[in-house]
Amino acid sequence: MSEERGPTVEEALAVLRSEFGCDDGSFLLRLRIELEWDRAAFARMEAAMRVVCAGYDRREASDQWLAEGFHFVSTWVDGHTAHPSFPRPQPESYHTASLDRLRALATWFSRGVPADQT
Repeated sequence: MSEERGPTVEEALAVLRSEFGCDDGSFLLRLRIELEWDRAAFARMEAAMRVVCAGYDRREASDQWLAEGFHFVSTWVDGHTAHPSFPRPQPESYHTASLDRLRALATWFSRGVPADQT
């Protein structure tokens, strides 16, 4: 049985460029334009954020777009989906946990360590 490998940091960065740039099919574009929380697109974006947090060497590269993207996602998604008429994903616990994960990932990226290790 072969072990499935996860995405590389370079592959995750490509996903985040697409996500943070609101390219076609991105979670952020669907959320903003179609008012739809696409679970698969969210999972793809979150996984890429996690890979980048775990493997991105901040000492060698400083990409402003990446720092701004992590911050933007952690604040904008919460504010956008807080509107009473936004069709939030169910159950509510999934939605709340998703927002918590985005905040934790933004903190991890900015500090360089996961929130549970600070």
